[in-house]
Amino acid sequence: MIEKREFYINGEWVAPKQANDYAVIDPSTEEQCAVISLGDQADTDAAVSAARAAFPGWSHTSKEERTQLIRKLLEIYQARSEEMAQAMSKEMGAPIEMSRAQQVGAGSWHIEGFLKAFEDFSFERDFTDSEKTLLEPIGVCALITPWNWPMNQIVLKAIPAMATGCTMVLKPSEIAPLSGLLFAEFVHEAGFPKGVFNLVNGDGAGVGSQLSAHPGVDMVSFTGSTRAGIAISKAAADTLKRVSLELGGKGANIIFEDADPKAAKQGAIRCFRNSGQSCNAPTRMLVHKSRYDEAVETAAEVARNTHVGPASEEGRHIGPVVSEAQFNKIQGLIEKGMSEARLVAGGLGRPDGLNRGYYVKPTVFADVSNDMTIAQEEVFGPVLSIIPFESEDEAISIANDTPYGLTNYIQTSDTDKRRRVARQLRSGMVETNGKGFAQGSPFGGYKQSGNGREGGIFGLEEFLEVKAVSGWAAE
Repeated sequence: MIEKREFYINGEWVAPKQANDYAVIDPSTEEQCAVISLGDQADTDAAVSAARAAFPGWSHTSKEERTQLIRKLLEIYQARSEEMAQAMSKEMGAPIEMSRAQQVGAGSWHIEGFLKAFEDFSFERDFTDSEKTLLEPIGVCALITPWNWPMNQIVLKAIPAMATGCTMVLKPSEIAPLSGLLFAEFVHEAGFPKGVFNLVNGDGAGVGSQLSAHPGVDMVSFTGSTRAGIAISKAAADTLKRVSLELGGKGANIIFEDADPKAAKQGAIRCFRNSGQSCNAPTRMLVHKSRYDEAVETAAEVARNTHVGPASEEGRHIGPVVSEAQFNKIQGLIEKGMSEARLVAGGLGRPDGLNRGYYVKPTVFADVSNDMTIAQEEVFGPVLSIIPFESEDEAISIANDTPYGLTNYIQTSDTDKRRRVARQLRSGMVETNGKGFAQGSPFGGYKQSGNGREGGIFGLEEFLEVKAVSGWAAE
């Protein structure tokens, strides 16, 4: 069993101030795979103090020096990618093939994207002939990250913070902490100055709340549930620190009558990816009535043919959901869905042949109306709700009738319609006809899906203050 009780503070691995062991559970087996420590206020204070002490020096290093260190970090990340893949697969249940290609790949892809965006990034901008606008690092940043895409979210926060001259304290999810600890090893190996990057494990109620309210923290960047995002915002209010939030979603995938014949199949596959544990998953499939019956049968077939198995198993499949609590929540929502709508695939319990592990049957509900619980609540599991519509206006109305606004999807061969509908959807991202977003594209949402943007230039600017200076030119 892995034992990782120490925290990374001020360039060293240090023991917690007070012993507080926490068992990390392998969701494929329900067995303990590691033990970590949960920090308390003294650990949080030590990490913030280290970051504050390091800030003056780090914020005045050159852009070239910071770039060189991030490039070195990328080299280490790539060289040790198999370690990272195994860690994420073990801690949160991503199938090992997916962990190597997508979970690890997301991290390196974003590091490369930030390096490209940083090449031509200027911290000084002319406003007038005599006035200059300066972009300066905001200070000490608390980075609070989730368990579902561990490296994707750590990289989207830590790399732009480093690049812009901020110092930071990372609190990865206590449910999936092994990848964060490994990332700290990479940072240390790359040679970042002491105190620039610090890591303290803990839960949301402990270290998470302590960082959010800490007077020594200038900014909190959080990814997780909307409920937790609200709590963090309240905790941060007393010190008026900046809060950047990437929260839940309930994405609508609008399939018009002229959509590609494969749209329903691809939408269902996308919904079930990562065992449905993605905030931007297309979990509401809105289908024109002329294509509805066909889409329902197609999605049900995808669900029936989706193999579910242990994370260690090679090949394409989906693994378990991350924890017993998550499994129970999903089961409760499936049961609620069965009382509301028509179950066409999946349902309660584990898939056949699996009697241990947090495995969920890929599940499809048809004849869903948008006021049902399963259409409004974020399930965060492999559960798809299919809703019929008749007109373009009705589809837009259903898509927008949600407290969330992260990612919506459009499937149509009509270019004018695609653009017209995209403008009317209230979400931070709209993916059309299966075309993925480019490297550095802004990631973030509207409404209860949060605020702020991650990735590329937008992600760099998130960690900067803006200073206006008059009389810059020589008199």
